[in-house]
Amino acid sequence: MTINRITCFEVIVPAHPGAIESKGFNKGLHKLPLGAKAGWSVQFDEVPKLIVQLELKNGIIGWGELYRSHNWITVDAISELLLGQDIEKLTLQKLPFAFSREYDGFECAIWDAYAKLKGVRVVDLLGGPLKDKVKVGAWSSHRSQEDIADLALKFHNMGYTCMKFKSDLEDDVIGWCRTIAETVPEMQVILDPNERWLHAFEAKKRIDGLQEIGNILCLEDPLPRWQLNEYHQLRNYASVPIVLHVSLPYIIHGQRIKDSIQAIQLSAVDGFNFNCGLADFQRLDHIASAAELNCWHGSEIDLGILEAMYIHSAAAAASCNWPSDIFGRLIREHDLLKSPLKIEAPYAHLPQGLGLGIEVDMDAVTHYQTKQKAYTL
Repeated sequence: MTINRITCFEVIVPAHPGAIESKGFNKGLHKLPLGAKAGWSVQFDEVPKLIVQLELKNGIIGWGELYRSHNWITVDAISELLLGQDIEKLTLQKLPFAFSREYDGFECAIWDAYAKLKGVRVVDLLGGPLKDKVKVGAWSSHRSQEDIADLALKFHNMGYTCMKFKSDLEDDVIGWCRTIAETVPEMQVILDPNERWLHAFEAKKRIDGLQEIGNILCLEDPLPRWQLNEYHQLRNYASVPIVLHVSLPYIIHGQRIKDSIQAIQLSAVDGFNFNCGLADFQRLDHIASAAELNCWHGSEIDLGILEAMYIHSAAAAASCNWPSDIFGRLIREHDLLKSPLKIEAPYAHLPQGLGLGIEVDMDAVTHYQTKQKAYTL
């Protein structure tokens, strides 16, 4: 069954007012360089995303969503390579184009179309679900101390049992966690410095206070990732679990599957945040499962197509037991789906239906669209 048409819709979907950070803060979270702009200089919701509509000869549509800041040259090359291909002859776990930041979005569209063609769900292509709902958490970027109690109560009242915060050396993370413990004692916290605590002594100062409060689920990427020996020392220093984020779309940073193996070999981590496509997430899950470690599915605060893909991946993953980063609709104005993913905090339910089990809202796509490009035979 040949691929006859690929249509790409570039969109910019902004965040709800106040959903990212406290008033007066302006800390961009797009970690990668953007043109001549350095990483951490642009807020993620200002960066375009690309929606991929892949059509088979019989009319079946597969949907994909790329990570932020796509490269149109790469998009053109992949689309032109796929046109005319028989989808049934593709090897799903190794598609016939080089790995890039654009790979996973096209993989998503191909798997969605292939699963629909075969009358199954995407999760069935991964061997079937181990669970029909996936634990998820709430999220925030940098916050002032005055906002913490209200934010914790808001998410607690929605049903969430875990909050994840971005942080750097300027944030009073001990004050945050103390306030949360006093306001919602059962709420757990994930802190994600994105490598920005810089030095082990800075991490230890914060870990001392955090360990005493006792509501930290884990500490993710506290130090630059090349310092795995320091991760090992932090892991032995205290009882706060240390987590490594392995994000394969950060190809420019050199992140690879082998990072998880090296971290395990060095006894540097207690678990992982994995973010990648369908086939690679299963590979990483198998590594974590063999080491008897937990993981969660990471994200880039995405829209509904990618988040549906994440749920399928997580549902088939034995190691995916910690709250995954599936909270896009909490943060962005729209997920571009006609019906939102079913999230009954603290769980996201596996979508029903063939393929990804979602229906894209083309009116919403049109509303947020900045560019459109079609590729045909």
